Amino acid sequence: MNAKPEFDMPSAHHHFASYCFNQAWNLIDKPDRSPQENEEMINLSHASLWHWTMREDFNAEKASIAYWQLARIYTILGQTHNANRYAGLCLQASQDEGVSPLLLGYAYEALARAESSAGNHRQAETHLQTARDIAERIVDPQERKYLLDDLETIR
Repeated sequence: MNAKPEFDMPSAHHHFASYCFNQAWNLIDKPDRSPQENEEMINLSHASLWHWTMREDFNAEKASIAYWQLARIYTILGQTHNANRYAGLCLQASQDEGVSPLLLGYAYEALARAESSAGNHRQAETHLQTARDIAERIVDPQERKYLLDDLETIR
């Protein structure tokens, strides 16, 4: 098992971090997922995160994005404990120095979505307001619009 692989490990991690993230996203967008596809979606997103952590260029922004996807998946599946856990990790990563306000706004979006899904509407509204306030600091109008539009989908 200690044989040297016939491929470049950094390139493999780069490929699979993105591949697994995108495949998980395809399942997020699929309207009628089977229970097996729901499980695959979780596994793909966790695999993506793991491959990101193996890369030399792994940083707080990449962690934020990976945790955000996991929070979204668990919210979709009604697993509120896991949704809140990964939304919290997303927020923690997003508060590092140099992380864009867009990702910080999306961390609060993830928290709001998870709390809303759990029926904690007061807490969800608090997170929504924080995300809206952060959106005002986003310089790029298209990025600001993406975040504000996504916030509008939370009920």
